[in-house]
Order: sequence, then C-alpha cells, then structure tokens
Amino acid sequence: MVLGSFSLLHIHNHFPPIHKHYITSSSSNNPKSQKNLLTRRRTIAFGPILFVAVASSLTHLAIAQQQQEEDPLEQEEDRVVKLFQEASPSVVFIKDLEIVRSPKTTSDDVNLIEDENAKVEGTGSGFIWDKFGHIVTNYHVVAKLATDGSGIHRCKIYLADTRGNGFYREGKIVGVDPAYDLAVLKVNVEGIELKPVAVGTSQNLHVGQSCFAIGNPYGYENTLTTGVVSGLGREIPSPNGRAIRGAIQTDADINAGNSGGPLIDSYGHVIGVNTATFTRKVTHSAFGRIKNGRK
Repeated sequence: MVLGSFSLLHIHNHFPPIHKHYITSSSSNNPKSQKNLLTRRRTIAFGPILFVAVASSLTHLAIAQQQQEEDPLEQEEDRVVKLFQEASPSVVFIKDLEIVRSPKTTSDDVNLIEDENAKVEGTGSGFIWDKFGHIVTNYHVVAKLATDGSGIHRCKIYLADTRGNGFYREGKIVGVDPAYDLAVLKVNVEGIELKPVAVGTSQNLHVGQSCFAIGNPYGYENTLTTGVVSGLGREIPSPNGRAIRGAIQTDADINAGNSGGPLIDSYGHVIGVNTATFTRKVTHSAFGRIKNGRK
C-alpha cells in the first residue's frame, strides 16, 4: 500500500547513513566516539521492531477495511431485526372457537379454554390499532362469528402488553366491512398497556420498495416474511363477491393464518392488511390495503 511504503521510508530515513561513518581503532578509545557508536547500534537494533510495528499497523488497517466492507450487510440485518422487534408486539393471534353447548353451559359462562367443548374452527392474525383495545383484522377471519345467530362462536385473541407479557382475551366485533374484507374487534384491556401499530400510508408506495409481513401462518406465532412491493392498483375479490380495487401486491410469503396481519414498510409503518393469497403455477402473490392511515 502507498501508506505502508511511505511509513517505511519515513522510518528508514531516520537511520544514520552508516556507509558515511568510519570507525578507526584510534577513535575507539574516545568516550565520545564510543557513545556515538552505541547510539547507532541501538538505533539499528530498534529497526526490526519499528518494521514489525508498521507491519502490524498495516494488518489492522486491512482488517478494519474488510470490516467496513461487511458493515452494510450487517447494518441491513440489524435494521430488519430491530424492525421486527418494534412491530411484532402489536401483532395478535386470533382463534375462532366453536363452543359445544351442554345443558349446564350458558352463553355468559363459556370460557375460552380449548378442550373437547371448544373446537378451533380457524385462525388468523390482526394488529392493535389503539391503546383502548381495538384490533383490526380481515372480515373473513371472523366471518363465522359475525354471522353467528346461535351464539356458539367465540373469538379468542392472544396479545402482549408493552412489557412483553402475553395474555388472551375474548374479542367482540364492533364493526365490519365485507366489501373491503375488514373487521374491527374490541378486547377488554383495563389496567393493561398496549403498543399500537405505527400507521403509515400506501399513497406514496413504489414498486420495488421493501415490505414485511408479520403474522401467524399455520399457527406459528410472530412469523416474519420479507419481500418487495410487486405491484400497485391491483384488483382482488372480496368475501361478498365485489372487487377490492387499489390493492398492493407483494411477493412476501403469506400463508393460511397470516390473513389480517399487517404489511409494513421499511420504517415499521403499516401500509396494508394481508388479505389473500393467489397461486397460479409457481407464482405466489399476496395483497394488502390501507388508505390514508384510516380504518
């Protein structure tokens, strides 16, 4: 390296030009001459040590440069890890339970314990909208509960507080929009502090931007998948048969159980609700939608 050559030349230039000094027997007895000779010998003796020091410095410089080259990848990984850690506490796991009635059981005293009296009919995801316990999810995740006239369906929601303590509550439907495959649930969180999602907007998205899906595919809680925005302005069918326009297409893996979970951008802001998966040959795509940060 140029820096190394310069350093070595700089050090060698401090050595006395040995070939210009002549040591004779007549001067060897001179104390001043002996002192100069001893000084020169010490300087020459330190030469290899200085050389080793320079070589060691160059080695450390090379290692530092290599680490700098690796830093961008490490920084990107750290960013995704932090993004998941920040967003995942706001994601919930939803189970649709069908209660088996018995003569001793009424609609008011049914618990949410999954046993022979409570069968899991389906699972999905959702996210915490505000600190009051409102949960956003897909309509089709809670469609049986929304249309249940017999009172045998219950919605069991697993969530966590700001300290990371997990718990579950029964979710009650407070609003639905089948035309956009959206539903809002409410859970009782009195005395519990929740972490709502950071709401973004889908208006300024561009194809190629990174995006991330968090949900519970096949019951595996808090699963992260990554991808990019593959397309904008797509059209998909809603549960009531009407078209949902302006949907976001992404290649982030979204499977059964992901429905209702958030699609987030690189800043951790929710830009869509994962709502469907289409498979044609080997093409996988999923869609989400949120507009102007409003429910």
